[in-house]
Amino acid sequence: MRVLIVEDDPMIGKALHTALADEAMTPDWVRNANDAEHALATHNYALVLLDIGLPGRSGFDLLRNLRSRGEEVPAVIISARDDLDGRVDGLDLGADDYLVKPFEMRELLARMRAVMRRRHGGRAVSDLKNGEITLDLNSHRMTYRDVSHVLPAKEFALVRTLMERPGAVFSRAQLEEQLYGWGEEVESNAIDVLIHYIRRKFGKDIILNMRGVGWMIDKAAR
Repeated sequence: MRVLIVEDDPMIGKALHTALADEAMTPDWVRNANDAEHALATHNYALVLLDIGLPGRSGFDLLRNLRSRGEEVPAVIISARDDLDGRVDGLDLGADDYLVKPFEMRELLARMRAVMRRRHGGRAVSDLKNGEITLDLNSHRMTYRDVSHVLPAKEFALVRTLMERPGAVFSRAQLEEQLYGWGEEVESNAIDVLIHYIRRKFGKDIILNMRGVGWMIDKAAR
């Protein structure tokens, strides 16, 4: 899951980036509204964490522009501004939630999950299932037939991407887009290596290769 952090405070931005990466998300971090708009125009994000007090244009202005253009990417405001008017303004402009700084990372992650649930019909999803494959989204444990392993972050992110759309073929570029953020060096065979490790744990039939196109997890895999 790729997340855009819009935060000008270097300490908070770095802490958020580290915490989200530890949760097997792919975070990108920008420090102003203009860079955020460029990032949103060139990448697909599952969610935006948005500070209000940005240099130059405010987070409110960014959110207003996004919603006026019909951009529906979920947005959680994270702000030191805790007055009622600020919270009401943020929610009225189209924010999905508003969290006042300082906050505990556990609460932010819970609010992010709640936003994603609401955007997907209110279903509380703790795992993904497809045939004999189960991926626990909390523990990062994958089970296939009688084999079970807790996956490292990148392997988990790759399997989650494939499991969220079983039967869909993902190209190398699409998988790299989901798994690697800015500044991460991506070797030309990085995806192949991750798939090799996953197949070594669960067998070659766990991820199928469509030669010249990409990879997939077969729908209702058996």
